[in-house]
Formats: sequence, structure tokens, C-alpha cells
Amino acid sequence: MEPLSFTSDSVFLDRGRLYTVSMCPGMRIYGERLFTLSGTEYREWDPRRSKLSAYLTVGGKHFPFKKDSKVLYLGASSGTTPSHVADICAEGKVYCVEFAQRMFRDLVGTCETRPNMMPILGDATRPEEYSMFADSVDVVYQDVAQKMQAKILCDNMDAFNAKYGMVAVKARSEDVTTSPESIFKEAERVIRDRGYRIVDDEPLEPFEKAHAMIVVERD
Repeated sequence: MEPLSFTSDSVFLDRGRLYTVSMCPGMRIYGERLFTLSGTEYREWDPRRSKLSAYLTVGGKHFPFKKDSKVLYLGASSGTTPSHVADICAEGKVYCVEFAQRMFRDLVGTCETRPNMMPILGDATRPEEYSMFADSVDVVYQDVAQKMQAKILCDNMDAFNAKYGMVAVKARSEDVTTSPESIFKEAERVIRDRGYRIVDDEPLEPFEKAHAMIVVERD
């Protein structure tokens, strides 16, 4: 079990599989494998179930999450990936925004198991609706499958004065008639025009078709 050096000892690698240290030993969120080593319980982080894990698995090198980071997570769904982010940011806070009420109910249950996760029923295109929960955050992570994904990321980074951002761009949510490569380039253009610097851009295949993770930083 070895930590990935660029993640500040927050994500661990063992025989090609990623793990986070569980905040809640003995508790699974999505049926993930658990195992204990030297008194510490680890949760397997499946890249087929998490775009953030897929990004690391395919070789992504920029990981802005720290132990005490405050994270705004857009498109939290039922809380699968946010629960791993909460493991990583054990002394921080993960604000989990989800729009779909059915998924939000599952998200609330996940957040009940981790005190540093806060469920927020809200629309990611309207950051003013949930701005009362935090004055600022360190990282905005976006996994919202709809149009204008780059704009949504930048709007939220602006609203919460975030230093770093990550967006899992789903090309087919933007335009099914345009090539994924063109969609990704347009997302990068939007981000640069908003004054942010792109520090990484990784396709997520074979785990996610026509997806790319774009990592940005405020200059």
C-alpha cells in the first residue's frame, strides 16, 4: 500500500487499485471493497464508478484536494465520489449540491455517515441559491451532465472565490453532433476566456466514453 505522492498521502495505490482511508470503518457506500491494514481501514475507489478516480487511474497529475480543503461538489448524485472526497478532506468540508430530488434523498443518507459532508438541494447554474452555506471554498468540482459545463464551473469558482476547479466534461451532454475533441477544446476556450489557467486535461477512456477531466487554477 503506497500513497500517490502528488495527493499528499490522501490516496493510496495497491496492485493497480486506488483506495482512500475510510472515515467510517465498516460502512460501505456503494458496495466497495474494504480492508484493514495495520489498524487502518481502506475503501477501494472504483474508477468505473467515479470520474475522479478514473482521472487518477488514467494518469492525471493535478489533485488539489488537501486534508483541510473546503470543496464545493456540483452534481453530487447519491454521494459515491463525494464520500471519497470527504475521506480525503477529513478535516475540511464537502458541500454537496444535487438537483434531482430522488438522488438527493440518497445523498442525505450518505451525508449522515460523514459529518464533513453537507447535502444541498440546488441548481448548479444558480450559485446564489446556495451561497449562504459558504463564503468561499478551495476547490470546485463539477460533474453536471448538461450544457455549458465550463461556464457552470467558472460561475461557481467566481461565486465562491475558489483557487482550483475540476470539471468532468461529458461531450454528449453539450452536443451529440459535434466531435468530443471539439467540445473539449471549446470548454478550454471558455475557461481561458474567464481568466483561469488550465493545468491538466485528460480523456477518461476506457472508463468513461467521450469524457475528459479539465483541471483549472486561478491565476
